[in-house]
Amino acid sequence: MSVTLGPLVVDAVEPGAVERFWAAALGGPQQRALLSFRPQRSAKTVKNRVHLDVYIRDVESLLDLGARVLAEYRPQRVTLADVEGNEFCAFLDPALDEGPPARAFAVCTDSDRPEELAVWWAAQVGADVRNGPDGTPRWLYGSAGCEGLIWKFVRVDDERAVPNRWQWTVYDDSADYADYCDVGVRVDPQGNEFGVRPRGRPAG
Repeated sequence: MSVTLGPLVVDAVEPGAVERFWAAALGGPQQRALLSFRPQRSAKTVKNRVHLDVYIRDVESLLDLGARVLAEYRPQRVTLADVEGNEFCAFLDPALDEGPPARAFAVCTDSDRPEELAVWWAAQVGADVRNGPDGTPRWLYGSAGCEGLIWKFVRVDDERAVPNRWQWTVYDDSADYADYCDVGVRVDPQGNEFGVRPRGRPAG
């Protein structure tokens, strides 16, 4: 399979409110490129297994938008939650360019076997596998469609309890979508859902 990554599809009880938060945090262009939103009746109950890493100038700008602090690891970073409790890691960078208060630089996916999942996805999106901070090969660079972002596979011990509320979209570059026969939800080798769509079709 040869695929190109599209936006992350975010399940939200109030998708408009979550979209407004991320548009204000990242700026409209980056938000639209990275995140799409769809309604979900059930509220978030467990920690998300997919989240963004962002650079921020200061924490207060995000708090003013409705974020809240979950944990602090100053002076390097803080863990925040958006208006519906979706976690994200914010790395402090006072020299961040003028503009929106945050800039996404990585997508993180939890896994109990991150090296295996990194290798599998690297083959799908044509990415380069490099070592994370612990010296193990689990970070992807140059993923098709998201060349400017690092895809980090983060080692965790907890098992998946519910479907991911943040799911990535892929466009299958090798498929013929004349009849949309291969469009739908798939899962990777570790059970993470992702949507397969033809180009030009909305992700949310």
